[in-house]
Amino acid sequence: MFNLLLAIIYISFISLGLPDALLGAAWPTMYKEFNAPISYAGVISMIIAVGTVISSLQSDRLTRKLGTGKVTAISVATTAVALFGFSISRSFWMLCLWAVPYGLGAGSVDASLNNYVALHYKSRHMSWLHCMWGVGASVGPYIMGMVMTGGGTWNAGYRVIAILQVVLTAVIFISLPLWKGRSESGNADGVDNSKALSLKEILHIRGAKEIMICFFCYCAIEQTTGLWASSYLTLYKGVAPDTAARFASLFFIGITIGRAVSGFVTMKLSDTAMIRLGQVIIAAGVLIMLLPLGQTAALAGFIIIGVGCAPVYPCIIHSTPAHFGAEKSQAIIGVQMASAYVGTCLMPPVFGLIANHITVALLPVYLLVILVLMAVMHEIMNRVCRRE
Repeated sequence: MFNLLLAIIYISFISLGLPDALLGAAWPTMYKEFNAPISYAGVISMIIAVGTVISSLQSDRLTRKLGTGKVTAISVATTAVALFGFSISRSFWMLCLWAVPYGLGAGSVDASLNNYVALHYKSRHMSWLHCMWGVGASVGPYIMGMVMTGGGTWNAGYRVIAILQVVLTAVIFISLPLWKGRSESGNADGVDNSKALSLKEILHIRGAKEIMICFFCYCAIEQTTGLWASSYLTLYKGVAPDTAARFASLFFIGITIGRAVSGFVTMKLSDTAMIRLGQVIIAAGVLIMLLPLGQTAALAGFIIIGVGCAPVYPCIIHSTPAHFGAEKSQAIIGVQMASAYVGTCLMPPVFGLIANHITVALLPVYLLVILVLMAVMHEIMNRVCRRE
């Protein structure tokens, strides 16, 4: 039964990734249909991000009251409803409306599932589960492309993903008995009747602010690199646009494959060692970009950064119960996820201003500054938590 539940969690992580890249894949067709500016995709993304931040911050309260299994089932159901809403939208304001439940559902399930895995499974599973998220994020646009190539509309593509989410919702509801008896609190289905921590109380926990900044910085590096890699290669290194786009996509492939490999490496190294290793590899990729080594080195630099990013996210999450205690881990992971979404939304546009008003050539410098801050915060957190 334990392995069956793990299989369901793996499927859940694939499902989490399925809708994440759909908007980017379908937007070139959607914005024309709605007579909206192409930049309005950012509006929808921001609404989703705000919803994920809010629900992440509430994940501790929800999980204590309902348990991880029910929170996961309800959240996936909410996401399915939102995706179906996208599929029937005929105007931009309707997309904005359905983006609200999409964000609320995505944030709570992300935080709850990550905490559950951190508490009950080995670090290798956390790495492999996030690899599965990458698989889902890659398959989602592929499904959208298949539907549209076959004569369907983007609405039909969203509907297919919504149906897959409905099926997963049914599977999770059926599997609810499997979640029982696996809580650190000793209550069925992970339900904990103790008082949920407020944001103020969480921030007063030793090391909490540092790990939030660390997570903020990691997501800033990942998203800034993913968004600006092609522009840097094309505008500064003179790489052909099609080649730049291809190698920029390899950054995400590097993360996905890197997490698959990291799962095996975690059998030998601790979470803290894995995070440090990832930071060193990221630094190597950034330094290669800084050196005057030509186009090939710059292309390789982005792939190396992707490989370095691979272990950081899952190992920070998995180490949370060890650093802060099982009773506080859900609250800490909730604020970590909120910090991640803020970093994802804020820091890529900040570099956009730098690229626009100064030069895109500063991308590796920008990444290096954020990386140094992330490493410093991680080491301070390790020291104050006395868990090195």
